[in-house]
Amino acid sequence: MNDQALFNQLIQKTSFSPQVKTCISNFVLMLSSKGYIRYTVYKKIKVISRLGKWIKEKRLSIKDLNEENAERFICYLKKRNCLQLGNQATTKQLIDFLRKENIIATPATKPADSEIEIILKSFLKYLKFERGLSRSTMDKYLSAIRLFLIDRFGKKDIFLDKLCPKDISGFMLRHAHTLSISCAQSIVGALRIFFSLLYQRGQINIDLAAAVPSVSRWRPVSAPKFLKPEQVKCILDTCDQKTPMGQRNYAILLLLARLGLRAGEIANMELEDIFWESGEILIKGKSKRQQKLPLPDDVGKAIANYLRYGRPQCSSRKVFICMKAPIQGFTGSVNVCTIVRQSLKDAGIKKDFKGAHLFRYTLAANMLGGGADIKEIGQVLGHQSPSTTETYTKVDIGALRKIAQPWPGGRL
Repeated sequence: MNDQALFNQLIQKTSFSPQVKTCISNFVLMLSSKGYIRYTVYKKIKVISRLGKWIKEKRLSIKDLNEENAERFICYLKKRNCLQLGNQATTKQLIDFLRKENIIATPATKPADSEIEIILKSFLKYLKFERGLSRSTMDKYLSAIRLFLIDRFGKKDIFLDKLCPKDISGFMLRHAHTLSISCAQSIVGALRIFFSLLYQRGQINIDLAAAVPSVSRWRPVSAPKFLKPEQVKCILDTCDQKTPMGQRNYAILLLLARLGLRAGEIANMELEDIFWESGEILIKGKSKRQQKLPLPDDVGKAIANYLRYGRPQCSSRKVFICMKAPIQGFTGSVNVCTIVRQSLKDAGIKKDFKGAHLFRYTLAANMLGGGADIKEIGQVLGHQSPSTTETYTKVDIGALRKIAQPWPGGRL
């Protein structure tokens, strides 16, 4: 008996109507197509079966299934110590699927947005269409403004024209000490843009952007940490290229090592970004900047090998796909950073900094050692400002002492 036949047997034992059983069978097919393993699908069917019994006990119908009743069902499981990890996600997946199949209705009305959400929606529109910021930057700025408005007004009515410099300084003093320097600078940037926009629109009488304090950030004086060539090789050797996951991870690590790409640039890479005939790859960097880089031969072979033998079938156009269900394209830089951390651990390499940027520092150090200048390194790394590149190319003083020549007349 194949898996689907076994699943259908379990579905037929549920207390749903024949129409709903057919729909649940299609739901199970969808789960299988997304890469969920047999045991996980089995567990989801058991949860759905228990949900059917609960609906019958409460004298409800399948059409009554919504977020509110789903929450009641989860509480029911919790009280009986039957709640397991994934039960809530399964219930939500089922509701979404049943709505697509028109078995249950979509909520007729949505709750009205709060004052804060209305302000944030307007701000988001400005950031997206007027400033052209990246999604990650917009999310940071929206989070900062939400925090400021809640801190200042709480649950009271919001009167933007009542804001004053004291509100800004008080907010920064209360929160700055709990934040990293980069996070505090992000909040400062968000506040300045927000207040400038309010002033331009006439919603405040004075430009409060000038009242937002600056956050000092001393340029690091220590040399950035980087990997030795033998360490890079050791990391690459941790990938079992006979397995789909190993093929994927090897291609990702080569992109990091040879081109010094950012984690987000790899996560967002799409199939159309690789130009096989010309041997180039399109990199979509920060602030929607794009540049083409030569595709090294070994990197191209690794990507091609992954695409031919390791990449799961998926509707996503992203190059790199999650190997565990749901089978989908990488959602962000965290996917790449997780691979880097695990590879460092497998290689037995201990570093204070374990992010994907470790490879960018390594590439910059290798290029500097090979005679490349700051401008050339900046072009490869996609930097707009030379000062940014300088951070990547700080010299290892300890290594220089080993090759330094004695000063004439000085101590040997």
